[in-house]
Amino acid sequence: MGCSSCGTATGKVAGCKSNGGCSSGGCNRMNVFDWLLNLPVNDEDAACKVVEVSFNNGSRKDFFRNSTVHHFEKGDFVTVEGISGFDVGTISLTGELTRLQLKKKGINEFDPELKKVLRRSSDKDLEVWQQNKGREKDAIIQSRAIARQLNLEMKISEVEIQADGRKATFFYIADDRVDFRELIKVYAREFKVKVEMRQIGARQEAAKVGGIGSCGRELCCSTWLTDFKSVNTTAARYQNLSINQSKLSGQCGRLKCCLNYELDTYLDALQHFPENAETLQVAKGTATLIKKDIFKDLMWYILPDSNKQYPLTIERVRKIKQLNAQGNVPSELEAVEVTSQKVKEVEPEFVDVVGQISLRSLDKAEKKKRHHHSHKEQPRQQQQQKSQPQNQQRSQQQQRPQQQQQQQRRDDRQQQNQKKDDRRKPPPKK
Repeated sequence: MGCSSCGTATGKVAGCKSNGGCSSGGCNRMNVFDWLLNLPVNDEDAACKVVEVSFNNGSRKDFFRNSTVHHFEKGDFVTVEGISGFDVGTISLTGELTRLQLKKKGINEFDPELKKVLRRSSDKDLEVWQQNKGREKDAIIQSRAIARQLNLEMKISEVEIQADGRKATFFYIADDRVDFRELIKVYAREFKVKVEMRQIGARQEAAKVGGIGSCGRELCCSTWLTDFKSVNTTAARYQNLSINQSKLSGQCGRLKCCLNYELDTYLDALQHFPENAETLQVAKGTATLIKKDIFKDLMWYILPDSNKQYPLTIERVRKIKQLNAQGNVPSELEAVEVTSQKVKEVEPEFVDVVGQISLRSLDKAEKKKRHHHSHKEQPRQQQQQKSQPQNQQRSQQQQRPQQQQQQQRRDDRQQQNQKKDDRRKPPPKK
């Protein structure tokens, strides 16, 4: 999926300095880890002069001869020979691993027709390359509309434009043969490039588009799988998988390639199982084989007019076959009891615990809280007791002038009332 720090939006790899070779593979499809990179080279002349260059984020790879004096590392942008021009790609493999890939694909390292690396990509090359890459999305939409107007039974899945903009490769999918002679003329006139049509299959389209599989990982065909082997439903039957087309099919609409991954292991495990044991004759009827369990070495049979499955050991099946060959019919299958290794969780039964729970622990906690609280309150009370007489003296001192003032007011009022009463008395008679 790749991290953002490893992006190449500016044309140069930055961030973790992994040079596009991080283990996630998000920077480049079909990512390869060069485990011989840090090993010293004894003879520079005997080193491999061919490098592997990836185009379009790894969807296409090719080999080029390094005729320059530069030493390239994985992730470097290089300008290589193209058709009637040049193309820009990234180095994906160098050194001895490139020699191993050449040997694997049957390519001669010293082939004179092998294209060459021209130079390390300059800023101008990268700018032209990014401009032409920006035309690819619009070209896909426009090319599909043109193919639909010409009533051609085909689907344009991807358009790859060369870095200099002189050539465009159209990848398409079609069930039957398509006559696209008129289509090439329209494409050349519309896009003003040299047109190349290349047919691919459904699996190759899924590899180019990419995505997430039902297992939760990136598609194998877009990350590491290069050769697509034929897959049929026999592989699913050997592995005791239900023939469900929706579950066995991948994003390409074909059977999943991972059905072949463990097929050899199943075939080796099934060799010690008895052959021609699809049916067994017993007293209750003909028992039919429905499943083989290679992990427990059991063969499961079912009787007519019954849905119950009977697991039999391999020795028991061979014994019944021997009896049937002699003309004898056993009375029973003698199925074994299959026990699960998983420990069953026993659910606790309901128990009435009313009146059985002791609250002493709660009482103890409450007492601790009270005791702790009382210890805190004692110093407070002592401080309050010490401060009480001082507060009383202060209050008494404050109350004395107030009392004197009140007494003076009372005396003044009494004198005033006395004077009024004297005025009201009549004068004495002479």
